[in-house]
Amino acid sequence: MLASGSVKKTYVLDTNVVLHDPLAVYKFEDNAVVLPIFVIEEVDQFKKELSELGQNARHLSRILDDLRNQDGRTLDQGVPLESTGGELRVAVPPEMPKRARGPGEMDRFILQMALDLRDANPDEPLIFVTMDTNLRIRADALGLKAETYEGGRVSIDELYSGVVTVDVGRDVVDQLAKREFVDASVLDVELSPHAGVVLRERNQPRHTALGRFDPNSGTIVPLRVGKEGVWRVRPRNLEQYFALDMLLSPDIHLLTLVGKAGTGKTLLAIAAGLQSVVQDGAYSRMLVSRPIFPMGRDMGYLPGTVEEKLNPWMQPIFDNLEYIFSSGRGRMSEHRNYEELVASGVIQVEPLTYIRGRSLPHQFLVVDEAQNLTPHQVKTVITRCGADTKIVLTGDPYQIDNPYVDAASNGLTVVAQRFQNENIGAHVTLSKGERSELAERATQLL
Repeated sequence: MLASGSVKKTYVLDTNVVLHDPLAVYKFEDNAVVLPIFVIEEVDQFKKELSELGQNARHLSRILDDLRNQDGRTLDQGVPLESTGGELRVAVPPEMPKRARGPGEMDRFILQMALDLRDANPDEPLIFVTMDTNLRIRADALGLKAETYEGGRVSIDELYSGVVTVDVGRDVVDQLAKREFVDASVLDVELSPHAGVVLRERNQPRHTALGRFDPNSGTIVPLRVGKEGVWRVRPRNLEQYFALDMLLSPDIHLLTLVGKAGTGKTLLAIAAGLQSVVQDGAYSRMLVSRPIFPMGRDMGYLPGTVEEKLNPWMQPIFDNLEYIFSSGRGRMSEHRNYEELVASGVIQVEPLTYIRGRSLPHQFLVVDEAQNLTPHQVKTVITRCGADTKIVLTGDPYQIDNPYVDAASNGLTVVAQRFQNENIGAHVTLSKGERSELAERATQLL
């Protein structure tokens, strides 16, 4: 979406663009960026909020206030953007309309201003940028070119899966199957750090061996997890083998697990956390957290203490702990149930609301439902991690309850893409549902 070439373009930005990214005004290279005055009015409504939208609204206001003091030019005349070579202008109509009577009126005012600017200079290409799908449709119906804001977006269909299959000779497959390291240079493929690798014999595709690319040694190392799994949670498919290995690897400090409902993301993360904290003593505590977003209409205020209020939101975490400790799965521990581990502080379950400002050293941190977080919120969480802390982000980009992000702009997919080539990061996309046959068929059919 970012412009290139010699032809200058004019980009008219909608309110949702600058509320999503206040630095968006700097991301259109040397072209003209126009903010309708109605965008400023809408942004003003958010400036007192304590949410991320409020922070972004105040950030944009500071940017515009700094720009208006440059070179003696006013915002309606256009001020230069020195870092890009472009120009920013706040467009004001000849006659201001009366106050908007409904929530959709501001959208109509902004769209009309974009149409007026296009008609005033028909020879200059003008593009209306909005993250509102319906507004893009309305713009297109009126003959106005419209695009979504691509800054920080990741195509979910092109997201790195974390697993690579390589056809090799039988001797190479046998070498890894004997739990010997394989020099990655003989594979003649480019591997991302900690990628899961399936070595498959060329003439016998069923003859395979599993490993993980170690960027430090440049070799394919055997997986450390066998069929027995961890805490009697056994991997049921190829991707789960890779996920468990990455969850237990001390060299991986950030792991993203992406997959649809029922693929075992949260269960594997919690089981590996219990193994790392309780059995191996690699971390002092396991902290499991998730954002608070209701599915469907919220029930409103809940009575009781803070713990009682938060229990419905944290119940999916407790369900996974209960599953692990039931049917003998927790017998590897001296603790009879997970409540003892929670009471002793070895396991802590809390919402992300309380994480800002904290420092979390030497912990195994699991953030569930991370697809509901914005990139800024995920950055806030990751920057809380102290020395020797491992963070695991799990989620399904196709099940988002946060109205301000989508499958391409949520923090989970952005982090997975940005850390693809980092030696401390790893990623696995889990595609096969293992919760039950019913859950898997429902995911496919509904």
